[in-house]
Amino acid sequence: IQKQTKKLKEAQSFSQLMFEYRAAIMEVETKLQVLNSEFSEEFKRNPFESIKSRLKSPESIYEKLERRGFPISVDSIRENLTDVAGLRVICSFPDDIYRLAELLLKQDDILLFRKKDYIQFPKPNGYRSLHLILHVPIFLASGKKYVKVEVHFRTIAMDFWASLEHKLQY
Repeated sequence: IQKQTKKLKEAQSFSQLMFEYRAAIMEVETKLQVLNSEFSEEFKRNPFESIKSRLKSPESIYEKLERRGFPISVDSIRENLTDVAGLRVICSFPDDIYRLAELLLKQDDILLFRKKDYIQFPKPNGYRSLHLILHVPIFLASGKKYVKVEVHFRTIAMDFWASLEHKLQY
């Protein structure tokens, strides 16, 4: 019975963690939509074409933890993975990428954890994108909590290349 109780608690903790990641995605999407609307009003055009979000699957989380030699637990997910919650922002132009990223980072409740600029410094395979790993606040009944979210900013052409490269690789 103790094993079943422990498994149940772990499942509930995992479910709560996934909820928190979904909430963090919603926070970032809302912030980006507001910036998009404001930009549209001021400049009569939108800085991005689309936003796609995804939550990493439990299988993919498990595989990544195992591959990297981390323990399989909710705490390990929280500590060791930065890409459980992800957004891809597709922009028309590279200037829009940097403008949007800068405006997002200016918000006083968003904290930058890591930045990788594969636009200025492309990967050897030609991959280009601006990656931001953010600490995003979510507001729960129990209080404010920060959650990691990875945001990739790309142009339409960069996204096409990344998608093609991914298909060729896998």
